[in-house]
Amino acid sequence: GDVRFAEGEWVGLELTDDPGMHDGSVMGIPYFDCPAAKGVFAQSAQLMEVTARAVGAATAADEAPATLPSKEATAEGSFSLGQEVMWKGNKGIVRYIGDVRFAAGEWVGLELTDAKGVHNGKVMGVPYFEC
Repeated sequence: GDVRFAEGEWVGLELTDDPGMHDGSVMGIPYFDCPAAKGVFAQSAQLMEVTARAVGAATAADEAPATLPSKEATAEGSFSLGQEVMWKGNKGIVRYIGDVRFAAGEWVGLELTDAKGVHNGKVMGVPYFEC
């Protein structure tokens, strides 16, 4: 349904394997209930039905690129891939530049030197970078 954090229709999911981002509440608004760090939101186009498959059978996920392609630099040129930066007092490296599916505008994804981030480069099921 509709949410306050982004435009469009979103599906709330409780993950069983991968870590999520929340407990069904986003920015203080409860949308659904699930255990802490097991909830994510995705758009229906990002989802695929899970079915049993034969060992060795390929799936769409097996054939999909590991991460979305990134721009080399921000539009105004102030940040580029691989550049060392500081974010909220934490040192990091720019790993992704570009559009994201959870908000409008150009975003910069960082791999933090210390494990103080909120994800592993995948946000709401979409792999922007790996860390």
